[in-house]
Amino acid sequence: MKQFLFAAATALALVAAPTLALSETVTPIAELKRGTMVMMTGDVARITDEDEFILADATGRVPVYVGPNFVPAAEGETVTVWGWVDDDLFSNEVYARRIQRADGTVIELRQGY
Repeated sequence: MKQFLFAAATALALVAAPTLALSETVTPIAELKRGTMVMMTGDVARITDEDEFILADATGRVPVYVGPNFVPAAEGETVTVWGWVDDDLFSNEVYARRIQRADGTVIELRQGY
C-alpha cells in the first residue's frame, strides 16, 4: 500500500509540476485567464492596501495581492509580476509570487494565502 501511495504521489507531482512553473512570456492584462500562472509587465497604478496594488498596462488593470507581504514598489513604478490568476467570481485578481522592480531587483514573496 505504501508503495502505491508513493507512486501515486510521485506521478501527481510530475503531472502538476509544469503548472507551478513561473511563466516566461508576458501576458497582457486583457488576456488573463483564470487558474493560470502568468507574467505581466505594467505600472503600479494605485496601492489599494498594504498588501495589494492595481497593475495597469495598455490593455487594462488588475488587482495584485502580495500578502502577507507589503507592496514592494511605489505608485507609478514599472514592475514585472509573476503570479497565479485567481478564479474569483466577479473579476480577475493575481496572487503574486515574484516581482521585479524597474531597477532589476527581484522580490520573492512569501506565500500566506
